[in-house]
Amino acid sequence: MAESEDRGSPLSLFRNAEFVALSGTAFARSQAYSTLLLALALYADLFGTTGFVEGLFGATFALAQLLIVLPLGRKIDTGNAKRYLVAGLLVNVLVFVAFIFVENAVHVILVRILQGVGASVLWITGSAVVGEISPDGERGRWLGTYNQVAAFSSMAGDLVGGYLLYSQGFTFTYVVLSAVTLAATVLVLLFLRDNPGGMTDPADATGRETLVALLGRPMVRSLVTFRLAFSFGKMAVILFLPIYARTVFGVSSLVIGGILAGGKLAKALLQGYMGDLTDRLGGEHRFVVAGALLYAVGTAMLPLAAPANDLLTTAVLPVVGTVTNAGALAVMFGAYAVLGVADSIRLPASMSLFVTEGERFDSVASSMSLRSISWKVGQIVGPLTVGIITDLSSMPVAFAVAAGVILVATAAFVLMYRRSTVSERAQALATDD
Repeated sequence: MAESEDRGSPLSLFRNAEFVALSGTAFARSQAYSTLLLALALYADLFGTTGFVEGLFGATFALAQLLIVLPLGRKIDTGNAKRYLVAGLLVNVLVFVAFIFVENAVHVILVRILQGVGASVLWITGSAVVGEISPDGERGRWLGTYNQVAAFSSMAGDLVGGYLLYSQGFTFTYVVLSAVTLAATVLVLLFLRDNPGGMTDPADATGRETLVALLGRPMVRSLVTFRLAFSFGKMAVILFLPIYARTVFGVSSLVIGGILAGGKLAKALLQGYMGDLTDRLGGEHRFVVAGALLYAVGTAMLPLAAPANDLLTTAVLPVVGTVTNAGALAVMFGAYAVLGVADSIRLPASMSLFVTEGERFDSVASSMSLRSISWKVGQIVGPLTVGIITDLSSMPVAFAVAAGVILVATAAFVLMYRRSTVSERAQALATDD
């Protein structure tokens, strides 16, 4: 009984030094990502950018990732993943230094390209290593708790990063982020085993052939198609919600951080539990669908911010005092909390499915790369499209379009999954005969 209770507690994983080291990379990566999203909202306001340029803030970040995920996945499958984690952390430090010197929107876009490289290295490598070194039957809990750390760190980026940007400005904030990232680097060097991945023979990991084999799996095809469309809607919210709050309602970085923290708190509290629930109940595709539908609900709430603001203009809150645009802030906070719950349901199941499929070909990192590629396409097209819609119409209209795209993506996933299930059963019967 004690063993069962210990297994069910995500906190028990923090007695494992390697998990702590890997969690350190997730913490540094997510804190930086969230803090820099707040900084982008400030840069958009400071430089008076258009919606299209704001879309480039997100699209160039994703484009850099799209270009490196394939060769990176193969390198991780066949090489020393520990070295790639250290390299990714050091690239992030370079990003913070570069951000200190930006003077216009073009500089921001260029540094975002470099940030995309560093973030991609950390995300793919960290997720692949966690999936590979996790014990049999506990992958959902390991990946869920790993994401839980990232969610907590992302929340810290919203709150602490928002406060630092509000009270200390850009330079001091970037110095703090550099210190956190260097501390994570030390943890990896001290506690993570050498070559934690890299189990595949280079002769067997031929990049294109591995991806073709993975795409031959009906489950992988349905997941990739889903993520292509779902990422369009999700990235529209992640990038433009802080910009919307800042440029339309004049919200400070401190309050924007508080808005985003609601969703991050939900993810920090729930992902480990949902990962364990996925392990015990199975049926990962159901978790993916449920999370996606709930995400569409949260996104559809955002266009209500302006009408709600007409009903409630001011409110008094602890710490920050009197807050204007209280109705809009309440809607955005509630919407982001719903999005946090939705991601908690969906993410551990989605990652577990991709890892399981990758293991069929001894190419977990390649599977995670394919997962990332499918996301990056929407992450490039989504912000640019939303930016154009914003310039031509308004940001609430863009959010409504994003919610619709998420619903369509979910429906497509359900149909493709059902067809893939029928196909696999037919193939199994033919093999038995």
